[in-house]
Amino acid sequence: MSFDTLDDNRAFAEKFAFPYALLSDPTRALGLACGAADSADATHAKRVTVVLGPDGKVLQIHAKVDAKSHPAALLASL
Repeated sequence: MSFDTLDDNRAFAEKFAFPYALLSDPTRALGLACGAADSADATHAKRVTVVLGPDGKVLQIHAKVDAKSHPAALLASL
């Protein structure tokens, strides 16, 4: 999820040929709710991972993410 607009996210996903849609949160509402933003004026989202179950309920929140080690740690926690 980023704070970019839907159009900006769509263009980014198309440029890099992502096979999935990107989430957009230009109002920062979700970012504020999950701790990825400290204020509605934040320019960028913090790296936070929220794992949702099939029912849409939050299963895990990883508030401090190291980009290098996080993928392996996340897979191990799942």
